[in-house]
Amino acid sequence: MSLTDLYTAAGARLDAAGHVTDFGDANGELAALETTTVVTPLPQYTLIRFTGEESQSFLNGQLSSDVRIVGETDAQYSSYSTPKGRMQASFLVLRDGEDYLLQIASDLQPAVQKRLSMFILRSNTRASESGWQAFGVAGPGAAERVQAATGGLPTSPMQVWHGENVKVIALEGARYELLVPDEAAHPLWQALLAAGCRPVGPAVWTLTEIRAGSPWVTQATYEEFVPQMANLELIGGVSFKKGCYPGQEIVARTQYLGKLKRRALRFHVEAAAQSGQDVYSPEMNGQASGKVMLAAPAPQGGSEVLVVVQTASLEHGLHLGAVDGPKLAPLPLPYSLEAEPA
Repeated sequence: MSLTDLYTAAGARLDAAGHVTDFGDANGELAALETTTVVTPLPQYTLIRFTGEESQSFLNGQLSSDVRIVGETDAQYSSYSTPKGRMQASFLVLRDGEDYLLQIASDLQPAVQKRLSMFILRSNTRASESGWQAFGVAGPGAAERVQAATGGLPTSPMQVWHGENVKVIALEGARYELLVPDEAAHPLWQALLAAGCRPVGPAVWTLTEIRAGSPWVTQATYEEFVPQMANLELIGGVSFKKGCYPGQEIVARTQYLGKLKRRALRFHVEAAAQSGQDVYSPEMNGQASGKVMLAAPAPQGGSEVLVVVQTASLEHGLHLGAVDGPKLAPLPLPYSLEAEPA
């Protein structure tokens, strides 16, 4: 039985690309996040593998984070930018022995992998798409059920536990990502269901990313934001102490020469929303004040969104799609915007 057949047997509905959309009760799955442990396939992400003894030095010269401090049990957020500092991708970086794995939005993987490969030149490293699958586990009891299914667990957020044919990444908000080779995905999925996890669609995981303030760049927001606009430095995704990388001068100038004018903030809106939509405020004279970075259906209806927005517009009110569009209601983030870089 294929993995898709396994999902279908659990009640999955598929989109035109054959990816899971939900398991038959989209609204109930969103609500279940509050009361039970949920598990979802994560087709929205892909892994790029870097192999070769110079992988660390190459990646450290391309990404915004200090890749040199990523140990065998560490996970780290990072980004890749244009020379003007605009993010072309954001990543979750971890190790697989001597190799480096970069989790990236699936719709960006081919172009970004190709672009990074253009700069390898004589470096002893090689980029390839990993054939691994990813599952997300969240909700009450997540830690206990992940441990029951895998036999281990990281001890703190942004740490990785390496088991036999599985890597468990602990994320903020008592969430876990499980990475497995294709051949191990079938038994792991069954073990998670046997441990008591409820299968849900990927939109539920996107909702947890929004609530965690995780700034994932997708095709809809390609080259839209400098890392700090998306709060990346607050979650360890930017180093201000290492050497040069594309966009480093702009990123440093943004950090040290004046107050940031844009930040990623969380809102609820009584409408369907999607990444890349503009957000407006009355004082901007018809110009957009911000852009939706991530969007997911909310359990109570409407959408929760992570929006990169002009902070000066907050007092005037923000509206989705037009100045007279649905109003955005502020929601909290789990970290302070005034915190020192992680």
